[in-house]
Amino acid sequence: MVFTGVGSPLRETELPEPEPGTGQVRLNVEACAVCRTDLHIVDGELPDPKLPLVVGHQIVGWVSGWENLCDRARFTGYQVDGGFAEETVADERYCLRLPESYSDLEVAPLLCAGLIGYRSLKMTGDAERLGLYGFGASAHIIVQVARWQARRVFAFTRAGDKAGQQFALSLGAEWAGSSTESPPEELDAAIIFAPVGELVPVALAAVAKGGVVVCAGIHMSEIPSFSYDLLWGERVLRSVANLTRQDGEEFMELAPRVPVRTRIREFRLEAANEALQHLRAGELNGAAVLRIG
Repeated sequence: MVFTGVGSPLRETELPEPEPGTGQVRLNVEACAVCRTDLHIVDGELPDPKLPLVVGHQIVGWVSGWENLCDRARFTGYQVDGGFAEETVADERYCLRLPESYSDLEVAPLLCAGLIGYRSLKMTGDAERLGLYGFGASAHIIVQVARWQARRVFAFTRAGDKAGQQFALSLGAEWAGSSTESPPEELDAAIIFAPVGELVPVALAAVAKGGVVVCAGIHMSEIPSFSYDLLWGERVLRSVANLTRQDGEEFMELAPRVPVRTRIREFRLEAANEALQHLRAGELNGAAVLRIG
């Protein structure tokens, strides 16, 4: 409702969405109380208001929880220079206070592997029997959180990856096998960390009716067609896209309480290509971390 001048009623007007500036947030308004000051403005008793003007200052609203779905997002290390360097810059609104109980190297994997894993885990609700497809940096963190929450974890690795399966068992998974195998019992939910589209129908076949399959990656190969029978029974297939600041704050408070222990393999900054190759080849149990400072 827009005020255009003394003597005119407020006019219902369609305006562009307001764009937040530095340090601002955009609120979805739920209620706004009407104040005597508003009336003073409309009646011309207060001089020089901005015109046209949306009146109202007793605002109740909420900050959108979908900031992770922003159409104009700029991602550090993707569209903005990131941390494979001695110095970088960051938007202070999106910086997190890190738990002091971790070293710099130990805490680094929590900032994506841990956070995306945590958001994915939240998407599974209260599922007790949880399958993790792809046992890398994210899964080795989230298995610890899931076990702390008294969930039962079933880990799936590449075929023949006995070391990865043993690693999963050592962190609390009660069963570990190849992603081509069926778990010993139905799952209530599954998280697919591996960027392999072929695992979607595999995971759907493994979850019980009413179960959920969460695709946790930012990129995945093509998902093959599959029979509707795999989705029927109110199974849910969904993705996780990035994360919110609230996810970050929650997880940084939670991780030391579990406590989450990260398994890291340290590389020098100059060896970044080597670290990437080990990741590409699936040769890491845990996470690679570059030591820079």
